[in-house]
Amino acid sequence: MSTTTIRIEDDLKARVAASAARSGKTPHAFIVDAIAQTVAQAELDDELHRIAEERWAELMTTGKTVPWEEAKAYLKAKAAGGNARRPAARKFGR
Repeated sequence: MSTTTIRIEDDLKARVAASAARSGKTPHAFIVDAIAQTVAQAELDDELHRIAEERWAELMTTGKTVPWEEAKAYLKAKAAGGNARRPAARKFGR
C-alpha cells in the first residue's frame, strides 16, 4: 500500500469529516471509499462507451437495428417475467 498526499480546501475537509462521522467512518476511510466509488463509476462509464461505440460501428456496417418500441416492449415483458420473443434486427428505417 502506498501513501498519497492530497490538498483540499478547509471547507471541503470539514464537510468530509462531518459526512464521515455521520456514516460511522474515519475521514480517511470515507475518502478512500469515495475514490473507489468514483473510479468504479468511471470504469463503468468507459465500458458503456466502449459497448456503445462497438454497437454503433456494427449498425453502420450492417445497417441493422431493432426499433426502440420493439426493444422497449421486449424489455418490459422480460422484466415482468414474461416469455417474450426477442425482436429481430432489420435494416434501419424500415
